[in-house]
Amino acid sequence: MRFCREEIAGLPPAEWQNVVVATGPLTSPALADAIRGLSGEDALAFFDAIAPIVHRDSINMEIAWFQSRYDKVGPGGTGADYINCPMTREQYDAFVDALIAGEKTDFKEWEENTPYFDGCLPIEVMAARGRETLRHGPMKPVGLTNPRDPTVKAYAIVQLRQDNKLGTLYNMVGFQTKLKHGAQTQVFRTIPGLENAEFARLGGLHRNTFLNSPKLLDPQLRLHAQPRLRFAGQMTGCEGYVESAGVGLLAGLFAAAEATRNEITPPPPTTALGALLGHITGGHIETIDAGPRSFQPMNINFGLFPPLASPPTKKPDGTRLRGNEKTVAKKQAISARALTDLDRWIAETLRVSDAA
Repeated sequence: MRFCREEIAGLPPAEWQNVVVATGPLTSPALADAIRGLSGEDALAFFDAIAPIVHRDSINMEIAWFQSRYDKVGPGGTGADYINCPMTREQYDAFVDALIAGEKTDFKEWEENTPYFDGCLPIEVMAARGRETLRHGPMKPVGLTNPRDPTVKAYAIVQLRQDNKLGTLYNMVGFQTKLKHGAQTQVFRTIPGLENAEFARLGGLHRNTFLNSPKLLDPQLRLHAQPRLRFAGQMTGCEGYVESAGVGLLAGLFAAAEATRNEITPPPPTTALGALLGHITGGHIETIDAGPRSFQPMNINFGLFPPLASPPTKKPDGTRLRGNEKTVAKKQAISARALTDLDRWIAETLRVSDAA
């Protein structure tokens, strides 16, 4: 075995017959251009924006308060996992005006037509889509009550979420932005509770590269145009660290099986691995009535799983499930099915491997 740390400009050498390409979201222009040459696809990139991070001790807790929406307790949470900064209507209107008017980072010529990832739109882009957009998005005030005056409902609320284990840094939820740093400091300090905010990191925008995988890759992550090339990680169109690692795991398993002349089937679509793999290699809807629909990166979510044949309707005591109980029971049933099917797939994969 030979281990080399060096750049492969463009496609790997032709004599490499079983290659996993895992170049991440910042794939080199040479490789991206080579893939375009093979596939004929132009849309290989999207913009991803990051939100500012604030030092916890610079937040004015005489205005802000701790609470999760509807006091919901998340994994490892307490029901008070967010810092909330309330706004009146006048403050909200002034904030939206400042966002739209704030000086933004200029696009370079080669970036101008690169689409955003819809799940991570810059805050000012959302604001420009309509005056009430933010109030129905990251700044919605529902499910939150100011303990200092429970009778007065905030018109909008900015939430911050803990960003490190020590609890010294808080991330502004949904506030990814392409405002210039000076404008960010000026505009975000108009938020009540953040008037003296110290920023550990200001927001920014970066360009990521990903494949139009539903068109370009087969169910074993091989490039249709050149099957010796198999792709892994975020450049396949999965979003998130766990998802990228999961797709990398599958690419490695498929490559190892091919190298040893074994054949393993992809994980069932009822599992998280299989559902995500199915989405990025063919489960995406290519067209809708209004015309073409672009492929965008996706986190794993319950919407990617096949529906249950018989969704639960009753509790263990026989009484009917109601409201949110149905959603919780459905997710639990989907998860239980996934674990069962994953165990079966692992056992079958190991049996095939041992037989070889």
